[in-house]
Amino acid sequence: MSMGVAAGYPQYDNDGTSRFIPELWERKLQTKLYAKQVLKAIANTKHEGTIKEYGDRVVVRTIPTGTIRDYVKGQDLVFEHLESTPVTLYIDHGKYYGDVVDSIDLYQSDLDLLNMFTTDYGEQMANSIDTHVLASIKAECDADNLDNTAGIDSTDILLGATAAPRQVTAENIIGWIVDCGTVLAEQDVPITDGCWMVVPPWFAGMIQKSDLKDASMTGDGKSILRNGRIGIIWPFEVFISNNLPITSDTVNCWDVPFGHKMALTYASQFIKTKRFEPERTFGEGIKGLNVFGHKVMIPEAIGCGYVRK
Repeated sequence: MSMGVAAGYPQYDNDGTSRFIPELWERKLQTKLYAKQVLKAIANTKHEGTIKEYGDRVVVRTIPTGTIRDYVKGQDLVFEHLESTPVTLYIDHGKYYGDVVDSIDLYQSDLDLLNMFTTDYGEQMANSIDTHVLASIKAECDADNLDNTAGIDSTDILLGATAAPRQVTAENIIGWIVDCGTVLAEQDVPITDGCWMVVPPWFAGMIQKSDLKDASMTGDGKSILRNGRIGIIWPFEVFISNNLPITSDTVNCWDVPFGHKMALTYASQFIKTKRFEPERTFGEGIKGLNVFGHKVMIPEAIGCGYVRK
């Protein structure tokens, strides 16, 4: 907006008639905000190398479970023939982008448009995949790691269920996080290292408002009330994400997935980005393709809460 002038006084800038004062365009672009991706922090990629060059699936063999029986002297023994069902990771999802810019615009613009667009597409691609995987976790969890009957032994841990979400407050939030850890512990999941939880920003804010004064719970030697950092709260490393599913269930409710990194596997077969010249016009284009797969390989080691403010 131009500076005001008195009546009858000339306006020389671009809003006036003469336009003696030039309009300047800054070549440094305004910062663009992107949601933070958590997929690389919560999933393992140990099978990605198997299919990096070719193949559309990885078949992972599992260890069968035998039976331990009581024994008395002289009895006939019962022998088993153990078998197990393999787990298959499919590369069955794809996402792409594409854009064409006219040659005149490329020549006359003072910005490297295609490089700028490619960088933006890359961020959006990562967020799209992140959102896709986070939305799929709940359906693949073990039934004992969900709802208001969670806990394979306890059967009464309130994680939240459809039409009955768990309301999280500053007073109960730490207890709820610990309950999630208990759910994993009852499944024999190792909880000393590798556990994670993904929460929406308001949930993280609620932790900051809670009475979390025990520094040992954060794993960093300082109370998070002092350093403002969401660190390790037994047994989870807590990550903030805006990519979690939100459901309108009378009020807005959020899925809050948690688990061990061994549970969720992710693999990207290839990422292809290419510049090209379109056949039917003068210009230059970019296009990119990402083909990927994901699967909860160990359902017992992953769970999901359903919470509201």
